[in-house]
Amino acid sequence: MSPALATLSPCAPSVAADPLWQRQLGLLLESTGEGIFGIDLAGHCMFINPAGARMLGWEADAVLGRNMHWLTHHSHADGSAYPDSECPIFNAFRQGLPCRIDTEVFWRRDGSAFAVEYSSHPILDGEQVRGAVITFLDITERKRAEQALQRAKDELEQRVNERTRELSAALGQLRELSAYLESVREEERTRIAREVHDELGSLLVALRMDVNWLDKRLGEQQAREPGEAQAMRDRMRCKCGNMSRLIESAVDNVGRIITDLRPSILDHQGLWAALEWQAQEFAQAGELALDWDVPDAPLPELPEPAAMAVFRIFQEMLSNIGRHAQARRVRVRIECTPGLLALRVQDDGRGALPEAFDAPDAYGVMGMRERALHLGGTLTIESRLGQGCAFDLRLPIAAQAAERP
Repeated sequence: MSPALATLSPCAPSVAADPLWQRQLGLLLESTGEGIFGIDLAGHCMFINPAGARMLGWEADAVLGRNMHWLTHHSHADGSAYPDSECPIFNAFRQGLPCRIDTEVFWRRDGSAFAVEYSSHPILDGEQVRGAVITFLDITERKRAEQALQRAKDELEQRVNERTRELSAALGQLRELSAYLESVREEERTRIAREVHDELGSLLVALRMDVNWLDKRLGEQQAREPGEAQAMRDRMRCKCGNMSRLIESAVDNVGRIITDLRPSILDHQGLWAALEWQAQEFAQAGELALDWDVPDAPLPELPEPAAMAVFRIFQEMLSNIGRHAQARRVRVRIECTPGLLALRVQDDGRGALPEAFDAPDAYGVMGMRERALHLGGTLTIESRLGQGCAFDLRLPIAAQAAERP
């Protein structure tokens, strides 16, 4: 009888009585590449196929009757003892628990270990457990491949983390540079606005006074001149009137330019008055209805850089509405809770797909987000086609208050 079937009959006497079935089962066990062995309730080997014996480094006949746990499963991979009371193989018949394990090792006859995947199932004779059948595979190559893959994955993850840190550092530097350039730009705007106001504004006022004086003198001399000279003076006074109107227009344009460069109301009355003035100007110019929703309690004053950044963000919100929304109504809501400032600008215009605000050429939106991020805040946009758009700026007040000198 084949060693694979030498001790099978005690567990299945009805099977052992059928020589044809035994031959077929023996051929099946000998032809499979998996190791297969059976144990009785004491853990002794009842049968083992040739593939299993070869993997363990034994002859099949030498294994029969041996305690398989102490023969091949006696220690963990690190060499520490493995009591049979903890062995999942024995639990298959002790507790009726089948198992499938791929994290342990079997030990060969020469004392070497190999990674193994095994399953254990109880052998039942009716309702009585007779032992267990164990199938196993040498998965050394699979484990080696998994370890190599894990090493490659760890190395790739390390490189990605390093590159991410480098990119994060570069992005941080870029943002710092952007913030610095923005502060320089605001300083330059302020300087130009003051020079235009002090120099060009003063020159225009002086020029207007001289033209008015000349017109007045011409008017005084007009009655004493003969007809031809009087006609000449009329033409000169007409020219003076035209010059005066041009000067008035230039003064208005200078005022507008100064306001665009640096709104004086921001310096004289503070951020919140400047926002309301800007909203009123925008609504009046665009013939829009304006809902101005601001709490009655006094709002906290922000330091100058933060106030200017909020004002520029607000300007860009309104500019975006004016360019794209085709709205009829704009609502501005300002809320202040402990540690947080919330500014919301909402329109009833045509809206847009969310992707439009993340487009590479959406420079206005990118600028708003960068300004908000530099202040430790966030800018979110909600928009749907046909349902308008809402910009939400949230800014931590505590952080800004800490920056105040």
